[in-house]
Amino acid sequence: MANQNLNAAKNAKKDEFYTQLVDIENELKHYKAHFKGKTVLCNCDDPRISNFFHYFSYNFEQLGLEKLITTCYKNQNRDLFSQNDSERAIWLEYFGDKNNNRVPDPEEIGIHYLNGDGDFRSQECIELLKEADIVVTNPPFSLFREYVAQLMKYEKKFVIIGSHNAIHYSDIFPLIKNDLIWLGYNTNQTMTFAMPNNYIGEVKEIRYGDKIEKRKIGKVPGITWFTNLDIAKRHEELILYRKYTEKEYPKYENFDAINVNTIQDIPLDYYGIIGVPDTFVDVYNPEQFELIGVGSGSMAASIGVKKNYRGRTDIALCINGVNKCPYSRILIRRRQQRTGDVVETCHGASLRTNQSKPYPQSAPALPMAAEPDAEYGVKK
Repeated sequence: MANQNLNAAKNAKKDEFYTQLVDIENELKHYKAHFKGKTVLCNCDDPRISNFFHYFSYNFEQLGLEKLITTCYKNQNRDLFSQNDSERAIWLEYFGDKNNNRVPDPEEIGIHYLNGDGDFRSQECIELLKEADIVVTNPPFSLFREYVAQLMKYEKKFVIIGSHNAIHYSDIFPLIKNDLIWLGYNTNQTMTFAMPNNYIGEVKEIRYGDKIEKRKIGKVPGITWFTNLDIAKRHEELILYRKYTEKEYPKYENFDAINVNTIQDIPLDYYGIIGVPDTFVDVYNPEQFELIGVGSGSMAASIGVKKNYRGRTDIALCINGVNKCPYSRILIRRRQQRTGDVVETCHGASLRTNQSKPYPQSAPALPMAAEPDAEYGVKK
């Protein structure tokens, strides 16, 4: 069911997946220091009912924002699922609470009409993008590559939601490899989204301000937050304790690298290329490891992977005469360690390894300044 919805969105170019406030809070609580004095843009959201707009407008002062801008694609109706059939698109700007009631009142929110349909690729939306310091949104899954390319072109900082499979895209993995994009705190998870009624899902009552409406709720697997904001998680060292042996770490038949089945089994004393499950990207520390490539398809061929027993450029093993291709591998290499640096392993033994650089800890969880179901302009 969940994969049906995701595939339907990709095939039909319909991406009406609406993020829950709790999921936004769980991720953005780690980025508090980054938002101070910044202009935030949410450019794939109906601003008056978007949970992204809700989060930033109600936490505007706590985050120390300079300005909040949101845009939507031809949708001015209260109904979140109006299928974008409104004639005019709008954009909103908010400069914070002026009357100290901790609520974004209507008179405090500037409402402006767009000449076009509000597509993030339009020139007028690009001009709004240029104003922003940080972009935070859930972009259309079917346009994820194009959306990221635009962020890269205009050198914007961002925190966005996408499919975990994007780490294998030929135009996304190189960005991860070159440390231009990395994974956030919540990765490869099944997330619950509100969806239009033509999608498959369970009908539940959902509150929008002072209204309760019945809407389809669907669970979508493999959802990951992507960012290019520096976070503490990115600098955490992976503690290694296994030692390399030829028996335990077989080499691939068609590429000079060893196979490792689980991340915790990466050997501490091997500095050649290693094939690991793609979940490694979630714990990737660029100070400790180097990303070499992907173990299948054209990207594998580009780094020298030869055709295997099936005639494909997927890394392959032959163990006891049995050929097989390990599932979804990323190829990595440990960076050479400095002599004299010591850490303690989980067994209590001291190992010479790379010393972690000091890095500030994540900010504590940020409480919401208003309840999730608070209506804009309604004083509690």
